[in-house]
Amino acid sequence: MVHINIVCIGKIKEKYLKDAIDEYSKRLSKYCILNIIELSDEVIPNNASLADEQKIIEQESTKLSNALPKGCNILLDLQGKEYTSVDFAQKIDSLQLANSTLNFIIGGSLGTSDSLRSICQERICFSKMTFPHQLIRVFLLEQIYRSFKINNNEKYHK
Repeated sequence: MVHINIVCIGKIKEKYLKDAIDEYSKRLSKYCILNIIELSDEVIPNNASLADEQKIIEQESTKLSNALPKGCNILLDLQGKEYTSVDFAQKIDSLQLANSTLNFIIGGSLGTSDSLRSICQERICFSKMTFPHQLIRVFLLEQIYRSFKINNNEKYHK
């Protein structure tokens, strides 16, 4: 069974998002071993300079890099490749054939560093629109679940 790690900056505070994450985690337990690794975000000052923001990006990216288990690293990135659900399912299927562990990485609100991008084998984009990082975690879990349903030729009703 494949191990899937969601390695992310920030903690989920909203109950409705926690409930959705718990529901998809339960559903995914049939298909994979799921682990969500939440790392603390850095405080962004109100009048942060570009240098301040770059320092925060580097600090958060270092935290992410240090927390990654050995495996295939997949970064959620606005500059990444966009997939349909079927194409994403095929990508997951091909990646898990070559890797027993898939690490999905969700950076902080300011983005990620070039050094973090350079250690990722894949970069995916859910949309060119910007979503809250807490919400994208639910989107990601739903799409991973949908991928397993597609790859196992099972119906999906949600």
